Amino acid sequence: MNKIDKNKQKKRKSLFDAAFRLFTSKGIQKTSISDIVDHAGIAKGTFYLYFKDKYDIRNKLIAHKSGEVFRRADFALRQTDICLLEERIIFMIDNIINQFVEDKTLLEFISKNLSWGIFKNILIEAREDDEVDFYDIYHSVFDDAGKFSNPEVMVFMMIELVGAVCYSAILYNEPVGIEELKPYLFRTVRDIMTAHRITEHPISDSI
Repeated sequence: MNKIDKNKQKKRKSLFDAAFRLFTSKGIQKTSISDIVDHAGIAKGTFYLYFKDKYDIRNKLIAHKSGEVFRRADFALRQTDICLLEERIIFMIDNIINQFVEDKTLLEFISKNLSWGIFKNILIEAREDDEVDFYDIYHSVFDDAGKFSNPEVMVFMMIELVGAVCYSAILYNEPVGIEELKPYLFRTVRDIMTAHRITEHPISDSI
């Protein structure tokens, strides 16, 4: 990466950091582009070199933060010798949940705004940002692991399920705390994968 690219990445990161602080403290509606650039110490015109408006930076920030979460989970997974797809997915979900337990502000920001459209932006973000490898992570988990009918629907269902469970159980202990809820969540994820599987593949019975 040359000096110009590094400078662009630095400015983009500064805008992301400022937007995250403001969105999570003031809320998106009460945050203006002027607020973001003032906190980032960057000229307002520079903002529009990277983003269309504050909703564009919101969506890309969610993709960026989500990509970081998945990347950390993938890195942890690569340190294990887990082979079965179901167990790889469960491991990543457990790791992601634990990250949210450690950073509830991040959980609130992502889970309130995450949607299937923004999930697709994560894939786009992964291609544009050298620091986020979610596109590769997505394929590394599913490559050579059997075939699924409409895998996008399957992933969508798991994301919505995990996001909703994390938000309620971690922040409000509803209907129970997250540790008590994990076995039920993991069993449901396995059931979703089983329902979408086309080819035979060993499935662990343990939770």
